[in-house]
Amino acid sequence: MNIKPFHTERFFAVHEFSTPYILCASDCESLSVGELLHLAGVSWESLGRLRLGYTESQGSPALRARIADTYVNVDADQVIGLGAPEEGIFVTMHALLEPDDEAVVLTPCYDSLVNVAEYLGCRVARWSLVETPDGWRLDLDALERLVTPRTRLAVVNFPHNPTGYLPSHDEWQAIIQIVERSGAWLFSDEMYRGLEYDPATRLPAGCDTYERAITLAGLSKTYGLPGLRTGWLALQDMALRDRLSGWKDYTTICASAPSEALAEIALGVADKLAARNRAIVQDNLALAEPFFSRWHEVFRWNRPMAGSVALVGLRDRSAGDFCRRLVAEQGVLLLPSTGLGFGDGHVRFGFGRRSFSVGVEQLDRYLVRMR
Repeated sequence: MNIKPFHTERFFAVHEFSTPYILCASDCESLSVGELLHLAGVSWESLGRLRLGYTESQGSPALRARIADTYVNVDADQVIGLGAPEEGIFVTMHALLEPDDEAVVLTPCYDSLVNVAEYLGCRVARWSLVETPDGWRLDLDALERLVTPRTRLAVVNFPHNPTGYLPSHDEWQAIIQIVERSGAWLFSDEMYRGLEYDPATRLPAGCDTYERAITLAGLSKTYGLPGLRTGWLALQDMALRDRLSGWKDYTTICASAPSEALAEIALGVADKLAARNRAIVQDNLALAEPFFSRWHEVFRWNRPMAGSVALVGLRDRSAGDFCRRLVAEQGVLLLPSTGLGFGDGHVRFGFGRRSFSVGVEQLDRYLVRMR
């Protein structure tokens, strides 16, 4: 069987390391190993004593303890360390889904949240966010219709990639209640949790809220450390934990020892890393507002509510064509919505990197020339 192409990753494989100006990155500003060690007050010598043998398949106990401290109803034994966050999507869907199962997935979304379930022979119902003149909105009535007693898995992602939507606490509770009434599992992709602009809007983790929820999280987005490839699953159900671990034996088996060591160090200063990147996002959004106001005849701007990305509408033009011309003629990269399974009328912007201002300047020059 052939799985669908992973359009987002194939797109970045072609362009990410050859294009001068990246305006659509979903991660936040990274830092060097030396900068991380300095921030955490850890010496190079202590890292140099690390043994490069196999690591524990479930993940380093010390790292899992650090992760568990970020939750309320999950302990270290209920955390599975991953070789990369994407592994969490793959192993969860393989552990839970069989052919002809039904899954409900919030869309638009990262390709694999739909593609893996479809590859496994599932019937996937797309629960789409609704675009309005006042921003993106959830249709909870649609979710009520889509989630039935036959639903095996519901998949959500908040703060949302690519729209930047964040439900209210009441909406989050309504989602949980709808899924719980059906008896379905909930896969809660929380890779951008911690990038809320107002701390009061941060939602409780899925794994803390519902006993049949699986939370996916990691260091790539909020903490700006995608090169570590560190992610984890957190869940209350121990039987499912064992099944997930069994699938992990067929993927990475265990994580990289240096990545685990650096991840543990990073979680010791997680608040500082997240605060740094929230500040970068806010600075870039302040630059974005006048830009989109100036170019309102080109873009439909819906300001994100949280996270490091936004899905921006294009007026009367193809997103695919616009992005191809932009990268070829100006060296500026935007992600078209075609790769996100959401038509051809939107582009994703990313606000987490300090280079955003330079990229926007280049985009502005391109639009002036094309006017």
